[in-house]
Amino acid sequence: MPEQRARTYHRGRVVNTFAEEITAMLEGELSDPRIAPCHVTEVVLAPGGKSCRVFIAVVGTPKEEDDTLEGLMAARGFIRTEIRYRMNVRHVPEITFAIDRSEKINSRMDELLGRMEKRRSKLADKVAKEKSAPTEPTH
Repeated sequence: MPEQRARTYHRGRVVNTFAEEITAMLEGELSDPRIAPCHVTEVVLAPGGKSCRVFIAVVGTPKEEDDTLEGLMAARGFIRTEIRYRMNVRHVPEITFAIDRSEKINSRMDELLGRMEKRRSKLADKVAKEKSAPTEPTH
């Protein structure tokens, strides 16, 4: 049976509110020195609403990503309590954090595709020069 439109709409609003509130906390309310500059890229709420996974994009090295993940996991209780007060709800899902590396992967793929395009154009230029160059007759 398909999910009702009202329920889908409500879940979308909850996910958006979670993303906004957690982003606000990341921007200045969490004082853990392990947390590097980062932002929320996606929030996935489980079908029952009992848990959610928050994907974070970290600006920094892999070591800083690991440290940020540790800091966020340590601050889960604080984050859940703050969300409970801000959203004025009884139940806040269990939160887990994950590093979102899709932006880095996409930029790396764009870089590699750019390199391939340059090589392809150089090869095409070389072939065009060879075709246009006069050939010497062989005796």
